Amino acid sequence: MQGSANLNVMIKAARKAGRSLVKDFREVENLQVSSKGPGDFVSRADREAERIIKEELMTARPTYGWLGEETGETDGQDPTRRWIVDPLDGTTNFLHGLPHWAVSIALEHKGEIVSGVVYDAAKDEMFWAEKGAGAWMNDSRLRVSGRRQMIEGIFATGVPFAGRGPLPATLQDLARLMPVCAGVRRWGAAALDLAYVAAGRYDGYWERGINAWDMAAGLVIVREAGGLISGIREGQDPLESGSVIVGNEGLFEPFRKIIRGA
Repeated sequence: MQGSANLNVMIKAARKAGRSLVKDFREVENLQVSSKGPGDFVSRADREAERIIKEELMTARPTYGWLGEETGETDGQDPTRRWIVDPLDGTTNFLHGLPHWAVSIALEHKGEIVSGVVYDAAKDEMFWAEKGAGAWMNDSRLRVSGRRQMIEGIFATGVPFAGRGPLPATLQDLARLMPVCAGVRRWGAAALDLAYVAAGRYDGYWERGINAWDMAAGLVIVREAGGLISGIREGQDPLESGSVIVGNEGLFEPFRKIIRGA
């Protein structure tokens, strides 16, 4: 695969962290039956993956800023560039032995996401994109789906758990959307939901209350695959608001109207 020097650094870091996580993932099934459970183990796996990524990225680009799920935010000497990292998106899936989780790495330049990598290590699928260079999965070019009828579309979302705030709104979304589409999926990894829209596996995705590191890499991959992106409310910036709607060109407007309750 051809890419910039920065992208190659990102891919190398994602693969290295992915190898570490796959090794740990093989241990999860054994831990399920222990009295302590796998929770502490998975937390360590998550932190170790972020340590690996941070070491790789900051060694290669020591002046860049950093925003990571586990280690928070650090300003860089270069105020225009920042890494945005989720070392393990889909932690609950990982915890339960479900092979649907990913490493997510994005590069922000002057407030814009210009490169993104989402690595599904369990399936060895590397989704990646750079501004102006298209979106790819391994060596295959990605394009969003061409479906134009809502009743043919499959959409993805995240349903809030444990009584979290956006649950009532999400249930209302589902009540409006499910009667007019082919199905809704909730697979528990926002980065992969976005990558799947870019790959045409889903026709759209929406979610409220997610963090920048959950979606930063996925957004540039969707955009470079020809997808459309907006906040759930008019004028919202998804990275700042934590709410996002994405879709292919043919279904984006009717999908967005349904989610907005219009």
